[in-house]
Amino acid sequence: MFSHIMIGTNDLERAKSFYDALLATLDVPPGVVDRHRIFWRTETGTFSVSQPINGEPATPANGGTIGFLCKTTAQADAWHAAGIANGGTTCEDPPGDRDGLYYLAYLKDPDGNKLCALKPGGPDK
Repeated sequence: MFSHIMIGTNDLERAKSFYDALLATLDVPPGVVDRHRIFWRTETGTFSVSQPINGEPATPANGGTIGFLCKTTAQADAWHAAGIANGGTTCEDPPGDRDGLYYLAYLKDPDGNKLCALKPGGPDK
């Protein structure tokens, strides 16, 4: 259904550093800068960050969350730790099991965008 997701940033260098570290935990190669945007491309889609082309400040979506699929709880925990270590802030509940259905880890990026690492099926068994 989706070809890509693009969010805004007010600091392209900071965003590249943050997302390169965060997405490396999901085996995504470093982002490629194209003028005022950065693209992280995979076989299953593209995640991108852009300075707004209208010249206005970038703002996070109120009520929006971008979810990243993880294969293991260890990968979700590494994702969360990399985010915190690179300027993100934890939000919602601590990383963990949600009713045996999902293992989730939430954080906000340095621009305030809400992100989630999701491992289906609850904790690893």
